[in-house]
Parts: sequence; C-alpha cells; structure tokens
Amino acid sequence: MRDYPNLASRKFGTEVVQTSDDFFAAKERLIDDQPPRFIPDKYDDHGKWMDGWESRRRRDAGYDWCIVKLGVPGAIQGVEIDTRHFTGNYPPEASIDACPPGADPEEEKAWWTILPRARLNGNQQHFYEIKNDKCCQFVRLNIFPDGGVARLRLYGTVMPDWAGVSDDATVELSALKSGGSIIAYNDAHYGDVWALLSEGRGSTMGDGWETRRRRDPGNDWIIVALGARGLIEAIEIDTAHFKGNYPDGAAIQAVDISAAGRASLIDQSISWDEVMPRQKLQADTLHRFDEKEITAPQPVTHVKLNIFPDGGVSRFRVFGRRDP
Repeated sequence: MRDYPNLASRKFGTEVVQTSDDFFAAKERLIDDQPPRFIPDKYDDHGKWMDGWESRRRRDAGYDWCIVKLGVPGAIQGVEIDTRHFTGNYPPEASIDACPPGADPEEEKAWWTILPRARLNGNQQHFYEIKNDKCCQFVRLNIFPDGGVARLRLYGTVMPDWAGVSDDATVELSALKSGGSIIAYNDAHYGDVWALLSEGRGSTMGDGWETRRRRDPGNDWIIVALGARGLIEAIEIDTAHFKGNYPDGAAIQAVDISAAGRASLIDQSISWDEVMPRQKLQADTLHRFDEKEITAPQPVTHVKLNIFPDGGVSRFRVFGRRDP
C-alpha cells in the first residue's frame, strides 16, 4: 500500500478539523509526517506529553472520534493506524468512515464505512488494505472507547477535479495535488521520496529524494506518472539544501503509455525518448529548463528523471498543457 501516496499528509494540505476530545494530546499531531517520538521527561499542563492524538479517559458508554479533511479528494486503498509509544493508553478497537466531496460531513447519512471495527494493539503499526474506489474528502477515525493514536496514514489515489481548468492552461502535471505519483526508483536511501512532488521548496536536506553514494558505474533514476497526459513545456529541478551531495547532472526521458505494469515500465524506460539531454546542476539551486533545453513534441504520461551519478533532489516539477 506504500506504493500509494499518503493522502493524510500535510504535503497535500490535509488538516485535522474536528474531534470529540483531545485533552491529553492535540488532534493536529495525528497527521504529522515525521514518525512519532517519545520524550520520557516531557509533561505539560494536562499530563504526559504524547506525540499523537489522545483523548481523556471516558466515563460513559460513548466513544471518541477525529475528523480529517483531505487536501485533495481521493480514493483510499490502504490505512495505517499507528499506536507507537501508546502502551497503557491505546484504544483496543478502531474503525474508519469516509465522506465524499461536496457532501455535508455534519450529516451522518453522508458517511460510509471503509474500515469496519478492528482490534488494535499498543505500540504497534497496524496496516489494513481497503477495497474502495469511491472518492472521499473527509475521513473519520473512531476509537473505542478512548485513548491515544500516534499517527493516521491514508494511502490512496488522488482524484483531482480538472473541471475548472482550461485545456490551454499551463499546469504542474507532476504535482501530488494534480495526481502525480512516484512509480519506481532504483534507490531512495535517504529522505522522503514523495516530497519530491510536493509544494514549496524543501525545508531541510531530509525533505526530498536522496540516493546513497554510488560505488559502481551507472546513474540513479526515478519514474513519475503525471497526473494527466500532457505536453511538456518546462521542467524544474530543485537541489535546495543539497550542497555536498547534489547530482552533477540530470536528464529527462518520457513516454506516452495508457496502462502498464510497474515491472514492464521499469524495463521499457531504458529506451524511452530523451526529452531533455543531460544538463549541469548546481548545489542548493532551483534550475528551470524550457524550450531551449526541452524537446517534447508529443503528449506524454510518464517521465524518468536520471541523475548523474547519484545525490539528492529536493523538488521535481513538470509543467505543461493537459491533452484534452
């Protein structure tokens, strides 16, 4: 399921909007992108500080819940409920409901269940495959009866709404919010590979894609599926914060494929058309390439970023016009 992006990430603009109770630990921590931490001697006015969402001890027959609003609508294919560091205060059970775009989350009839009530253990990551192709905008995590959850991850497919976007408009075809996704890579030893397609510039050297030091011939690469088939007009490669470990150069290949398996894409990518020959890169620099360096006369669906020989890239952006 980790082949899908985490739709609950703040990289998409996702936020926690409502909860029944977060007395011990703030609801906003539930979707932090970093792994949960445990700090033994840290306390606040409400008690032990915990890195996650935690409700008070419930003294009635009800249960607690937390509502997450996805930054972009999508279909959820997998769920991770992480109770790491919650040992005597985790909920024994949980379920998850979803609500579609345009519906009123205040109306109970708008919700449907994507994960029925399931058992949880303390201090553990729980993974659940979800058989779902319906688009949702809100997700509700229910815990029975109370307790703490460190992180909620919602892995799935972005379903962007292109209705209000002109066919002639130049858009960021590769962006996570546009439905762009990482298909494959030969190495991603450091950092967060999904950050490569996220908004803004990298905040640290860990906020991007970085490979290990290459000790043999060849080069490293990553394949991106565009959110929409389109004609490439410009490309950005940002090496923000990568100073002693940026790639010496980069080149781009591309292809137009309607559907193919992951393995066949990797094998075929060797012979994809080169749309941008190798270009020199600099440390900690935002590089933009346009028609002077790019030759892409036909619409494409996938691009392959080759870096020479190895190193780190903070952001990768492909701009162009969608093919109607």
